Amino acid sequence: MNDIIQIDNTFIEANTNFSELISELKQSFASNISIVPMRHHHDFPNPETNSDSTLLLMPAWNPGKEAGVKIVTVSPENAKFDLPSIQGTYIYLDATKGTIRAVLEAKSLTAKRTAAASALASSFLSKKNASELLMIGTGALSINLIKAHASVRPIKTVFIWGRNYNKAEAIANELREENFRVIPIKKINDKIREVDIISCATLSKTPLVLGKFLKQGQHIDLVGAYRKDTREADNDVVTKASVYVDTFQGGLKESGDIVIPLQEGILKEEDIKADLFELCSNKKSGRIDNNEITVFKSVGHALEDLVAATYFYNKFINE
Repeated sequence: MNDIIQIDNTFIEANTNFSELISELKQSFASNISIVPMRHHHDFPNPETNSDSTLLLMPAWNPGKEAGVKIVTVSPENAKFDLPSIQGTYIYLDATKGTIRAVLEAKSLTAKRTAAASALASSFLSKKNASELLMIGTGALSINLIKAHASVRPIKTVFIWGRNYNKAEAIANELREENFRVIPIKKINDKIREVDIISCATLSKTPLVLGKFLKQGQHIDLVGAYRKDTREADNDVVTKASVYVDTFQGGLKESGDIVIPLQEGILKEEDIKADLFELCSNKKSGRIDNNEITVFKSVGHALEDLVAATYFYNKFINE
């Protein structure tokens, strides 16, 4: 029996080229040949923190080639233990033999594929000359989202906000060698009025992006709010914007950013313009003009994990 390859976060962090990963995702969404069941989403009590945790199981198969499943827990109060909210692992399989090819740490894998999916959407939905980005959130995703968005648009200035200003300062310092300026800020709303792209990746239970502050031509990338009762953007954002999702399979069911407006009659399913499968295969179009406001809601999809796992596995064995 061959030894199972272990691919850790250090390798993933050192071997990510967002342009390459975005291209791989685009091809896979366009071809749509992988089999991806609806992911398992289970909330369970966490008495020690007085807040529910969530277990996610995300399988996918590319018949005759590769398969895999990601096992993830989300514990919103993990800061109390000085740990990231998201923990997990990815088991990468030979789809023909059923053998395990590799086990990948899921923290960086998830961050890279999530950021790449947002940037892929942005390539269809943001203005081609978008040069200013507001990053709301200072978690593990923020640096990846900034770098991924900058790989598809000519970003010159990034403003970053978090509940802990020191974390925003630390991220700005970490990105000081990039080809764009990163400026930590203490208030969101003033910058919402100014920037071309707003990317939001938080565990906030109440909206942070308010429609009354939006201007024409903006693109809003909503990555957090992974539960039905949480949201990052209010109803005004939804009514002002053309709405897109990563997939209809999960996007209509898993996040309050879509579920709540649907329940309240603010949004209808037929109002949602397209998902990544339709955008990447050119079945539907993205942004129509420079005045349109666009929203992309991401909840994550197991196809993205399988593509990313294959990408990093091939990098590892070809070193």
